[in-house]
Amino acid sequence: MIDLAYNIQNEIEKIIGEIHSFDLLEEQGCTSEVRRLVTINGCYLLKSAYNERYRTWLKAEAQVLERLTHEREIPVPAYYGYIEKMDSSHLIMSFEEGITLTAALESGLSNSDKKALVKSFGQFLHHFHEMRPIEALQRENDWLEEQFLKAQNYIENGQTEGSLELLNKLKSQKPLPVQQTIIHGDCTTDNVLVIDGKVELFIDVSGMTVGDPRYDESLAISPFVDNPEYLHAFYEGYTRYKVSKEEFLYFNEGLYEFF
Repeated sequence: MIDLAYNIQNEIEKIIGEIHSFDLLEEQGCTSEVRRLVTINGCYLLKSAYNERYRTWLKAEAQVLERLTHEREIPVPAYYGYIEKMDSSHLIMSFEEGITLTAALESGLSNSDKKALVKSFGQFLHHFHEMRPIEALQRENDWLEEQFLKAQNYIENGQTEGSLELLNKLKSQKPLPVQQTIIHGDCTTDNVLVIDGKVELFIDVSGMTVGDPRYDESLAISPFVDNPEYLHAFYEGYTRYKVSKEEFLYFNEGLYEFF
């Protein structure tokens, strides 16, 4: 029924039931293929990766969603299963109605409606950062130091546009520490869904953990940093902290270069 090897389809159907129909979704990242699957039991999302680096990310996302199965306070898709083959990896999760905030802001909405969406994004992230860090997402190592190690590995394997010079600069100019919170880890407008006119759900959660909330905040405001109206709207919702220009540059134009 779907354009996957028979053995993959068979394993998927053991988890969610016989597949009646499917469609490849146009709005997706460059790291994976995303399909909506319809079975007798309902709609599901199948996310498949083939590149080694992206398969690592997909496995991390599966592990996060599985750990959050009983933590419904965190708004993410529901986990159903993960299948790993020699040349591909496949994550099955709930299909959530909605569009990304990026798509919503590029639609024909009025300016006031777009500002309301940006404010709701701020409120959504504010609430998330104020949540009690749950045991399932706790880490033993320092978050920023772990990002440095990942960046170093990406440099050595030619998997990033970030340079060793930039990495060394980031290591020598670390910002003063702040209270760690739960973070999304790639909190862009592509990775939150708008449902019924508000930002309500995180997607692409492979980096969700306990870490520096300024990283989320910096990535979140990146599209609005030169738009005073939208930036103001965001901070009407996100009132817990406002990153400095130096912090924004460190996280958005520095650390994010590697990821």
